[in-house]
Amino acid sequence: MKKLLILTIFLGKLAIFSQSEKSELRVFTFEEVEKLQQQKAKPIVVFMHTDWCKICFGMKQNTFKDQEVIRILNEQFYFVKLNGEEKKDIFFLGKKFVYKPSGAKTGTHELAKELASINNKIQYPTTTILNTNLEIAFQINTYINSKNMYFILEKTLLTKN
Repeated sequence: MKKLLILTIFLGKLAIFSQSEKSELRVFTFEEVEKLQQQKAKPIVVFMHTDWCKICFGMKQNTFKDQEVIRILNEQFYFVKLNGEEKKDIFFLGKKFVYKPSGAKTGTHELAKELASINNKIQYPTTTILNTNLEIAFQINTYINSKNMYFILEKTLLTKN
């Protein structure tokens, strides 16, 4: 009985310790990133999603919870999440971007349209990487698993300005 109690305590402490080792992904706003860029220029990863998109939810739960993806994003990039149907105004690069309704309960944020449009269409999720000159360096509108995301981020670092 005593051994079982000691084993239970040990495994409980081990579980708590291993959970505390996990890093959290740092998420910034566009306003924060603009200020940070002046201090230290880094590429910006923008993940555009909506509340109703199940594929977006999958990326949030899988890709952006992977410890290697979190590590490279936290160290080498600024990460921003943007709900494509966000109703708040966003100030970025000296411009005000606003929500544009397109129906009774639908619409798109101007900044999402600017960053997520591929051939004049927006699909969710869309991941866009802005280089240090704040130009679109990479854009893809599909699910990206953690292995492919890590590869894309590494490749971006090799070709960054």
